[in-house]
Amino acid sequence: MKDEDVVQSPDTGRSDRMPPGQQVTDDWPVLHYGSIPRVDVSNWSFTISGLVEIEQKLNFEQISSLPQEKVFSDIHCVTGWSKLNNYWEGVSAQVIKDLSTALPEAKFVLIHAEKGFKTNLSMNDFLQPDVLFALKHNGETLTAGHGYPVRLVVPRLYFWKSAKWVTGVEFMAKDRHGFWESRGYHNRGDPWLEERYSY
Repeated sequence: MKDEDVVQSPDTGRSDRMPPGQQVTDDWPVLHYGSIPRVDVSNWSFTISGLVEIEQKLNFEQISSLPQEKVFSDIHCVTGWSKLNNYWEGVSAQVIKDLSTALPEAKFVLIHAEKGFKTNLSMNDFLQPDVLFALKHNGETLTAGHGYPVRLVVPRLYFWKSAKWVTGVEFMAKDRHGFWESRGYHNRGDPWLEERYSY
């Protein structure tokens, strides 16, 4: 991949792109807890809250109007499959942080999603240049099963950290577990270290 307008996730440059315990799939399995939300974007909003100078609530048109980033990455699911060569389009995590001016004491984020789902990240993991709130995958609008209208994409961590159906981000001084982290999954989830579970 040579497109200078695309951010290349560092793991795509590895000589061996398969983390331990993973197998390549050409499919993109739809995995989630519970039913798939059917989101009406006319009623949808994205909230930026917590340790910020200005809390904001953006509608879909406002999110779509923010500067867009393109990212090339691989996907690694904790269940053992990996999908290579994914192109994402959306709003970078850095743009979201700057939009409301996160305060210096903010060291973690909690991502909020439909049906009360949450996942946590350190600020360092959140602000990597290949992290974005995706609106498109491989040039197509996200499907409902894959997180429409907005999903987080954190390429360097297991894919449960890439929350689907995102509704906001909360900036925090202290870490708080999300849905899967509270149920035995590893707090960080680095696939190269096989950080699948907390035990």
